[in-house]
Amino acid sequence: MFEVRTTFIILVFCLFADPLRADGQELVRNIPVADRGRVEIVNPNGRVEVTALKAADDGAAAVSVTLRAGSPSPIDASYIAVTSTVNSTKIEVKTKNRNQRIDLVITIPEEIVLKIETEAGEVLLSGKILSADVRTDTGTIAADVPPENIRYLLRWTASRPRFVSDFELEKVRERSAGRFEIAGIHQEKAEIDVSPPAAQGNGSSDPRSNELTSGGEPARAASQPINLKFETSRGIILLNVPPGEVSSDLRERPLTNAAKAIIRSGDSLLMEAIRRAAPRYYGDYLRTLPPLKVEPRLAESPRPARFAEASVKVATVRVSDQNNRAITGLAAQDFEVIEGGVKREVLSVRPLESSFNLVLLLDVSGSIENYVDFIRKAARSFVNTVDARDRIAIVTFGEDVEQIAEFSTDKKKLSESLDTFDAGGPTAFYDSLAYVLADTLRPLKGERTAIVVLTDGDDNRSFLAFDSMLSSIQESGALIYPLYVPSGLIEASHASAMPGGRVEDSLRRRYLQGELTSKAKGEGARLAEVSGGVYYQIDQLSQIDKAYEDIVGQLRTAYEIEYRSELGGVDSGTSPRVRIRSLRPNSYVHVRSVIPK
Repeated sequence: MFEVRTTFIILVFCLFADPLRADGQELVRNIPVADRGRVEIVNPNGRVEVTALKAADDGAAAVSVTLRAGSPSPIDASYIAVTSTVNSTKIEVKTKNRNQRIDLVITIPEEIVLKIETEAGEVLLSGKILSADVRTDTGTIAADVPPENIRYLLRWTASRPRFVSDFELEKVRERSAGRFEIAGIHQEKAEIDVSPPAAQGNGSSDPRSNELTSGGEPARAASQPINLKFETSRGIILLNVPPGEVSSDLRERPLTNAAKAIIRSGDSLLMEAIRRAAPRYYGDYLRTLPPLKVEPRLAESPRPARFAEASVKVATVRVSDQNNRAITGLAAQDFEVIEGGVKREVLSVRPLESSFNLVLLLDVSGSIENYVDFIRKAARSFVNTVDARDRIAIVTFGEDVEQIAEFSTDKKKLSESLDTFDAGGPTAFYDSLAYVLADTLRPLKGERTAIVVLTDGDDNRSFLAFDSMLSSIQESGALIYPLYVPSGLIEASHASAMPGGRVEDSLRRRYLQGELTSKAKGEGARLAEVSGGVYYQIDQLSQIDKAYEDIVGQLRTAYEIEYRSELGGVDSGTSPRVRIRSLRPNSYVHVRSVIPK
């Protein structure tokens, strides 16, 4: 006797045609699907995101499964066809206009067999499934599945392989007709089953467990393997790597000086991102280095011992408004300090007068190849604007980085260094920023540091992805001030300075001035927000000097707050035991450090 359990799928179709319209529609359906059954999804033009969720702990047979269908244009319930049999369910998008995009977001029970077909849309899978057979043309395929036991077969039918994996894959094999394939088995060591072969039987009675035939002999493991069969014409395949942490250039290539410096730094998060991007070169370089001392990450500190008598502590803070701009002129009555859940007495508040260590990070890539004079002029303007007490280092970047000036207060020497670089090549912006954090600023940990970036914000060559830098930026304590200048704006200025003094073609002038990409704008604002700096979008070249003056003013608006404490030890700005807030309306306090006086 075989007991067949069924799981009911609730399909919800939502219209997201326009978030401002109120004429959306929603369709709900309940569809039975056999336990460990099969779900097939066909979506010619759109994204498919599937998440497998664990059943409720109460052992209920029914698991709520949701499907959301969204499109930039109106959709009808008839566009989504659902057919079911005893063991399988098929969801197929059939629109009247084949070019209409419909995105599907689906939640399924764990241990389901999936088959997905798309053309241009990406496919995202996560959770514990039995197997996934995915075929797409140009879309990205990204899977985040339990890593204990994975059998994989990855194929590219019309391009060389582009992939990133959190674990090491077998070597790429070239097949006939320009096809490429990677096949193998990945098993975590802790999951290997050492029981005798007799206890395993001669094979699985479920034919799905043997869907992959080119991956070699299956190893005995305690968990049933997850079978992944991915086929794409020209897409990218990601295994257990978030899409946001994938670099813009997936070709495995020799490490740059920036990438090598990041590896030497011991920053485990940045090192892991480099390893994913270039595993072979990463391993080769790592073997040439002495044993690395990996930098510790943030962790909760042990509870400090209480002192018998009260002591005085000094907190270094920055206060900003809703636009992340520094607020000046605050006094003791404008702050409240809570330590260990108890309000403490604020003894004094004074502006912080200590000097800064500033890094000027200059984009000299091919996007501005003909405008070296502009970069030099803008950099010299910054050097002349900065307070004489502050030390400046200058780093340039294109495909790689070069530190053309060490930290110095000698403005003449700094100015002369700006004559030593040339422009050209791709743009490795993210790598250069990580290099500054991991190499240039690393010896100054604990001091006041800031990075001023002059770039158009677009990256096309870094090993690192944008998201992979954010945690390291937060831990560094460095303020970042991105000045994003459209390269077309520089060209327009250059043309207007030619004989005649203006661009005759008004349409060409509008084109030349250009705009930053939405991606660059969003990342620039996020860099400033994460670090506590300010983002400057430059629409006119005259705004650059004003931005420099504003940055210098921002750097001089930190405060030292002395307060009476009953706890010993040293706190960081992330300590849960100290809370400092400003009593000014619409103001926010960023705590940099807390130390005994």
